[in-house]
Amino acid sequence: MNLHLSEDLPDSGALFARRQQALGPAYRHFYETPLHLVRAEGVWMVDVAERRYLDFYNNVPSVGHCHPAVIEAMTRQAARLNTHTRYLHDGVVAYAERLLETFPDPLSQVMFTCTGSEANDLALRICQSVTGGEGVIVVGRSYHGVTGDLAKISTSLGPATAPAPHVRVVEAPTPGGDVAARFEVGVRGALASLKAAGIRPAMLIFDTVFASQGLYTDPRGFVAAGIRAAQQAGALFVADEVQSGLARPGEAMWAFLRHDVAPDIVTCGKPLGNDHPLAAMITRPDLLREFGEKTRYFNTFGGNPVSAAVGLAVLDVIRDEGLMENARVRGVQLLAGLSEVASRHDAAGAIRGAGLYGALEVLGTDGSPSPERAARLVELLREAGVLVGVCGERNECLKIRPLLPTQDQHLDQFLSALDASLARL
Repeated sequence: MNLHLSEDLPDSGALFARRQQALGPAYRHFYETPLHLVRAEGVWMVDVAERRYLDFYNNVPSVGHCHPAVIEAMTRQAARLNTHTRYLHDGVVAYAERLLETFPDPLSQVMFTCTGSEANDLALRICQSVTGGEGVIVVGRSYHGVTGDLAKISTSLGPATAPAPHVRVVEAPTPGGDVAARFEVGVRGALASLKAAGIRPAMLIFDTVFASQGLYTDPRGFVAAGIRAAQQAGALFVADEVQSGLARPGEAMWAFLRHDVAPDIVTCGKPLGNDHPLAAMITRPDLLREFGEKTRYFNTFGGNPVSAAVGLAVLDVIRDEGLMENARVRGVQLLAGLSEVASRHDAAGAIRGAGLYGALEVLGTDGSPSPERAARLVELLREAGVLVGVCGERNECLKIRPLLPTQDQHLDQFLSALDASLARL
């Protein structure tokens, strides 16, 4: 990577002060001292001091930062034409067809948006329109987007956005015992509560790896009975794949396939455009037909020709570079490596994950989950040149999301940095 910085870049402290003044306090930043990044390539990010960081956090540029094939496709189409979907364009149709090939029947029609929030908002509209209901069932510490309606069903945003009266919350999965039975009981309890309030159920939605809750990917199929209960009661199941999908599970393109369930709607975003704003909602033709007869939906930038070109390039890279298989192989190595490192440290607790998506519970000196130590570990890893995040009910787990091209040497660097950082806690 060329690390030479030719720009006259501002001082980081001065830039942060300007940011605070211009953007206000509602914008958050990572790390005690904000990270001032100026370059990225492949699995690496570079700061203003020309220091490289191994990116084990960002699942948006999943095929690698600034992938040349993606950049070339974007610039080529941008120099030719970019407009909305009310005109015919072969690239938009070709991308729709390619994306739909990754889904099982009867999920055979797609509507494009720019963000996962927009995709989930559209899914909510369809569910409520088609079912005639209003009730929504979500999981504790859920996050599904930034719109007003989605904030009301996202239980991780704090008391200012508490669940709306038409929302019921199922307890998040926890290890031990019959997790499938607990999930089903939770869904049935939510359905009963809606019925008692005279609210017709419209949607059951959850992130299919439960990333915000601390990453619960197993046992396979544990969500199936709860989904069936919701569908039998008239609700539609929306699989939120915005964080979990597009080859990251390793053995499948989408995480819901690991559970052998049949979503009525799937939403996806983030990695579809590899840093370009591209998202989608995939569903059955009968649902779109009924929705379209009652109302209309138009997204000015959703599914534009440049976005379609980018989306096609991302799918090409995943296929040509064997990135789904790489996620499977490296994912096994990641979990094995985490187990080995954890065996040497009392601060390392439970390990969970599938493919290139892992979580490590961080424990305090008393053996209980420790958000404070997890936050400290993130800072120590940053000092060691590795970027990760946190997740879990109280942000007590490391969130580990290596980019799909991650190789042995990158895993070794991360595990070595983790080992040393745990020793410093």
